Amino acid sequence: MADEALVLWKTDGRVGHIALNRPQAGNAVDLTLAKALAAAVDEASQAVAAGQVGALLLTAHGKQFCVGGDIQSFIARRDDLPALVDEILCWIHPAVHRLATSPVPVISVVQGALGGAGIALALCADFVLASDAIKLRGGYSAIGLSPDVGASYFVAQRAGAAVARRIFMRNQSISAQECLQLGLVDELHTPQELLPAAVRLAQQLAAGATGSLAAVKQLCNSAMRNDLHAHLQLEHNTLLARAGSADSREGIQAFMAKRAPNFSRESTN
Repeated sequence: MADEALVLWKTDGRVGHIALNRPQAGNAVDLTLAKALAAAVDEASQAVAAGQVGALLLTAHGKQFCVGGDIQSFIARRDDLPALVDEILCWIHPAVHRLATSPVPVISVVQGALGGAGIALALCADFVLASDAIKLRGGYSAIGLSPDVGASYFVAQRAGAAVARRIFMRNQSISAQECLQLGLVDELHTPQELLPAAVRLAQQLAAGATGSLAAVKQLCNSAMRNDLHAHLQLEHNTLLARAGSADSREGIQAFMAKRAPNFSRESTN
């Protein structure tokens, strides 16, 4: 993609990189960015399905990861705001769902301010690595709106419904350390070390057993929706499928030989 694209997509070895590229506006989400994100996620999903990448890295250019929705575009369309919001969400909601349910690990790299829809974009990832200087703020109810892009879902999944209500009702700024304590982020790093740490994690995961990681993600994501009986059956069926895979045979042989495994590059189709 050209450098002026609002969302950039590239691959580096086995790692796919999706980067928000609207730094002058804090990577705020407007209709154009929503469409660009949908296109980049579509490219990423095709690469994942073809077995070309084993992990996805979600980053943002500039000082902020994403400050949320583009309020200026809301003001410009205030007379038909529901129509604008509907169009934005019709593009961005499927993209976020595809990221959250991607069979390969997704790592978000969060710096600066994080608010509104940006919270969802960060927390839809499997691993959230953040700068120790971040500030998170809900923001929606302060302007008479409600959460979107899965923000309420992802915060509640990570920190519980009570924390989600506090964040989105009170609109208080949450520090990096509190985000870590609440489980909203997984690791904190200095601004200088943040991206290198995320790249190392992505490369490590991309070198792993792709099918096994996809199974782990599916099981963990469905655990709270299933009763124990249904979940045990899902674990049973999933493990049987993994036990017959080439990666299982390679992993066990490598363990017995006390060497590093050389996993295949399974397609996720």
